[in-house]
Amino acid sequence: MKHLRQLEDQSVYILREAYKHFEHLAMLWSMGKDSTVLLWLTRKAFFGHVPFPLVHIDTGYEMPELIEYRDRICREWRLRLVVGQNQAALDQGMSHTVGRVACCTALKVEAMNQVIAEQGYSAIILGIRSDEEGTRAKERYFSPRNKQGEWDFREQPPELWHQYKTSFPDGEHIRIHPLFDWTEMNIWEYLQLEDVPLPDMYFNKGDGTRFRSLGCVPCTKSVNSPTSRVDEVLIELQNTKIAERVGRAQDEGHGMEQQRKLGHM
Repeated sequence: MKHLRQLEDQSVYILREAYKHFEHLAMLWSMGKDSTVLLWLTRKAFFGHVPFPLVHIDTGYEMPELIEYRDRICREWRLRLVVGQNQAALDQGMSHTVGRVACCTALKVEAMNQVIAEQGYSAIILGIRSDEEGTRAKERYFSPRNKQGEWDFREQPPELWHQYKTSFPDGEHIRIHPLFDWTEMNIWEYLQLEDVPLPDMYFNKGDGTRFRSLGCVPCTKSVNSPTSRVDEVLIELQNTKIAERVGRAQDEGHGMEQQRKLGHM
């Protein structure tokens, strides 16, 4: 598939540029399909090695199967893992019951900002795509944040003819998006082409449902689907009109937009 190899080449180039230009670099890994494809591409870019740590933001409400998958892949691929968690918020009883925006802000945004500050990361690599959610389409491959990690879509550098800005003033934090031009269909095509291991929640296990997008247990719903293999998912995507993140409660209203302004991925 020529178009997949072109996307792969572009992503590998951006990963190598990020490693070249940013000294304190890490990659966010949610264990979902996009960030796992990104991890796979990183191993390709650096000949089987991942030269920077992976960061998992653990909200305390993660699917147990995802944690098992995370730990197994880390062992098998010899990955360095940093787990971030806003323990203070959890100790005070933070959960979706106080409001999803407040919960996601405390357990995702604040937790990620804490890890960035504690570890001194100057840049974070993320597996977001421009087609997945409206505000993400306003991003850049190399996207600056202010010292508080806040994002202003009006202050994004132009990226014309694949020319990327990789030098920024001191104090700015950079988010890097190697999958920006990929689509959901591209991701699944690549998963099939490369036989990338995935969490099995993406597939029907006999009850007629599966997860199309993975998140916290209280805020993520499965969708009706009989598909149990990657090739069946590809056929389903060609015929569905259901949005990818329909099962993600955090997207309701303007919740995701508010979180992204504060620094969420």
